[in-house]
Amino acid sequence: MYDLNIVLIEPEIPQNTGNIARTCAATGAKLHLVEPMGFKVDDKKLKRAGLDYWYLLDITYYDSTDEFFAKHPGGAFYYFSTKAKHKHTDVKYPEEVFLLFGKETAGLPEKLLYENPETTVRIPMISEARSLNLSNAAAVGVYEVLRQWGYPALTERGELRNYRW
Repeated sequence: MYDLNIVLIEPEIPQNTGNIARTCAATGAKLHLVEPMGFKVDDKKLKRAGLDYWYLLDITYYDSTDEFFAKHPGGAFYYFSTKAKHKHTDVKYPEEVFLLFGKETAGLPEKLLYENPETTVRIPMISEARSLNLSNAAAVGVYEVLRQWGYPALTERGELRNYRW
């Protein structure tokens, strides 16, 4: 059974978290939010970005990074960072995985990256660019994992409303 988890460590911008929540809802990924956050969960911008998908979302909150790791001992953690040596596509993601993303202004703590060099991954971009938007990076990570897994339980074919293929 596949289990995809998106972890946001200290997110700061409600619209990014809302967009990521919508991605999680649309893909069946679980969302984990780690305090402190730069907004309250009832923030209108957060809710608007997630639109009407909140009922599809499996979300868990943590008071700290330490609490998150204590509740998921032995998890398969992949740390997304511009400082990584490995591409996000170089990894074969296991059937239960946690993709961790840091706050918009600083990313993940360097200590985490230093202690986990083999599972710290980078989304390639030009050297002049500082980083991707957090919600875009999370979507890239989610869909790479799902691509490798063969898009389990996701609808892969759409239908036209007024025409037949």
